[in-house]
Amino acid sequence: MGKKRKHSETQVIEPAKKDESETERPKRTLLGWKDKPEEKETESLPPHQGGFRNKEKVLVTCSRRINYRYRHLMLNLVSLLPHCKKDSKVESTSSKGATLNELVELKNCSSSLFFECRKHKDLYLWMVKCPSGPSVKFLVNAVHTMEELKLTGNHLKGSRPLLTFSANFDKDAHWKLLKEMIIQIFGIPKDHRKSKPFYDHVFVFSIVDDHIWFRNYQISVPHNETDKMARGGLDKMTLVEVGPRFCLNPIKIFGGSFGGPTLYENPFFISPNQIRALEKKQKAGKFAKKVKAKTRRKMHELSNPLEPDEFADMWKE
Repeated sequence: MGKKRKHSETQVIEPAKKDESETERPKRTLLGWKDKPEEKETESLPPHQGGFRNKEKVLVTCSRRINYRYRHLMLNLVSLLPHCKKDSKVESTSSKGATLNELVELKNCSSSLFFECRKHKDLYLWMVKCPSGPSVKFLVNAVHTMEELKLTGNHLKGSRPLLTFSANFDKDAHWKLLKEMIIQIFGIPKDHRKSKPFYDHVFVFSIVDDHIWFRNYQISVPHNETDKMARGGLDKMTLVEVGPRFCLNPIKIFGGSFGGPTLYENPFFISPNQIRALEKKQKAGKFAKKVKAKTRRKMHELSNPLEPDEFADMWKE
């Protein structure tokens, strides 16, 4: 028998290392010579190529036994925010926070707007970042819906708005926090499938008397101009109010979602129940004054009886 052939050991051939001088050599392109190779910028890339994409989604819902005007206000906001998801009504109990957190997680949302109506009169708005917070509770006043105002403005549904804020938002820490939450919730994400890729209306948030006033204006441009540059000039643009209108009075800012530690409490807030109690006391005070006046008149008549009239018998005859 022949000798066994020894298997030769496999040799691993390593790729030749490039000299540092080769990598640093300039490259020729259509626009000329470049000294250094291009560096990929991930921030400027579109979403389908690995860039940043805003996936903000807002859950909009309300409590049971809500007033029709407040329900119309909620539907107006749903029409203004194409990145929101509307859900059925929720019972406003002590455990509503856990229920709403589950709904937000099921709907794959990151924020929530919850309209809570009490006594068919008072409307409270919860603005929440889920699931870790923070959350803000507002009292909504001066509500005017699109149907009530009958304003002349009209913008395209689903278009992205410009958010404008007054200079008061940069003064205190709690106003800065509210501004950031409003930007994240009311700012429509870019390249959203239900939004239009241009701006034709403005959301205005202004602070007056420690209240946040909301207005919605359409950006109207004259169409009789032939030149596009002249037609799009800032001097000829006008704002026409569309609606709705409402006023937000901040009550408390919580550290968690629908609760948690109190970060800020409004010292000037007076609940509507206290206002109604004071009005009832004033009305009750008027009635008490009338009763006291009647009793004083009766006591005066008893203490000062009238003398008999001499001509009373003559009139009887």
